[in-house]
Amino acid sequence: MTEPQTYAVRTLGCQMNVHDSERLAGLLEAAGYVHVSEVPAKAARATDAGDEGADVIVINTCSVRENASNKLFGNLGQLAAVKRERPNMQIAVGGCLAQQLRGGIVEKAPWVDVVLGTHNLDVLPVLLERARHNNEAAVEIEESLKVFPSTLPTRRESAFAAWVSISVGCNNTCTFCIVPHLRGKERDRRPGEILAEIEAVVAEGAIEITLLGQNVNSYGVSFVDRGAFAKLLRAAGQIDGLERIRFTSPHPASFTDDVIDAMAETPTVMPSLHMPLQSGSDRILRAMRRSYRSEKFLGILDRVRARIPNAAITTDIIVGFPGETEEDFQQTLDVVEKSRFTSAFTFIYSPRPGTPAADMDDQVPGEVAKERLNRLVELQNRIGLEESQRLEGELVEVLVSDGEGRKDDATHRITGRAQDNRLVHVALPADLPEADHPRPGDCVIARVTHAAPFHLLADSALTGGEFSVRRTRAGDAWERGELRKQELIDEANDQAPVALGVPTIRVGRPQ
Repeated sequence: MTEPQTYAVRTLGCQMNVHDSERLAGLLEAAGYVHVSEVPAKAARATDAGDEGADVIVINTCSVRENASNKLFGNLGQLAAVKRERPNMQIAVGGCLAQQLRGGIVEKAPWVDVVLGTHNLDVLPVLLERARHNNEAAVEIEESLKVFPSTLPTRRESAFAAWVSISVGCNNTCTFCIVPHLRGKERDRRPGEILAEIEAVVAEGAIEITLLGQNVNSYGVSFVDRGAFAKLLRAAGQIDGLERIRFTSPHPASFTDDVIDAMAETPTVMPSLHMPLQSGSDRILRAMRRSYRSEKFLGILDRVRARIPNAAITTDIIVGFPGETEEDFQQTLDVVEKSRFTSAFTFIYSPRPGTPAADMDDQVPGEVAKERLNRLVELQNRIGLEESQRLEGELVEVLVSDGEGRKDDATHRITGRAQDNRLVHVALPADLPEADHPRPGDCVIARVTHAAPFHLLADSALTGGEFSVRRTRAGDAWERGELRKQELIDEANDQAPVALGVPTIRVGRPQ
């Protein structure tokens, strides 16, 4: 039996990259490749370089995070040794950094076989074949979007939750961000296409979807409908079988009250909101070209909480932007104190070549920025803990996940996300039969017994308190997927059931 060509995809960066990686995997599977996890003989040759033993390793890159280029070439350097041992292994690099560096990736790492950008994901299988045939690197970068990623085949990482892209690109001009240059101007999908994709993933078993866009709440700009995003939330909320709707990331400048109303009035839209602040200083926001000020930002949070009192709000904050003074930073701390964020993704500013901020004067020294970051993290950890402690004693419904709780085996807990997107570790009753354990995709209700800054414990079952399991279509889908994986593994090991060849008689209309 000829072993199939195998692949693995490594994702660096944001949710948009995760979504794109699912499309890249889908394209490879449509071309006949098989995920390496389903071919044990090949998976067994995996090395510490992260190749996973695959015949094709795809690295989907991000240029937003600090030292993205160093991380990429560090990974490629490790893979070079594997390539020497297995010269037929192919290495492909895609994503934002590939769009930015183009052929420079091959110049610096000549063992890379394929480079493709953000606008032409669909050509990956063709480029792999071209590189294999010509025995030289295939580099293809498009300047504008050729095929909307959501129209491509997909291999979704989760059976119970799905990313659904509603737009690509961004029309904002934030001085620190290179995304608009790499992903282009905003292009919106038509509402009917989006709703059809949601219906399709729900039919496959998903009960949670996350709507994706670089500036998700400006959706509709392409077809001139300012209320399009609120309408989309309401329409998605009518889809039978869909239990949870989330979205990321909105922009404060275009966040309108009709969206807040749609969130509050659509039961399946979850009480969680990621609202990037970036800075609490109006002077720095102006330098960033963020077209809102701290007063407007805080006003949005007030209106959200007035309509959705249990909303958990998270954010992004950049420390050490060029020209940031101690007074500016103190204003950020003041806004964070007032905002009461559940959690915050905090970053030290780092220049991105090609962005206006990279050429600004008054770059903040690294040691100053680091000290400020430490103070910000300390403040947010305190606030996060205080906000989590408010939930102690409350019942939470948790959608069980697969792999988020790294210590679950040791603690005998399961892990998932509450409706407000908090991470929750749930203890199971000691006498719960194995057959009744909740599966990823099932829902559990338990009472919160302990709060920490970044998670909750719901151990009520250990003392005979509230605990219940709701088995879902999503759990069924996860179980079917696990059975199918095992079948593929058995086939690869020549252990598949043997057909006896008993003839059958087909009853039907004569031909």
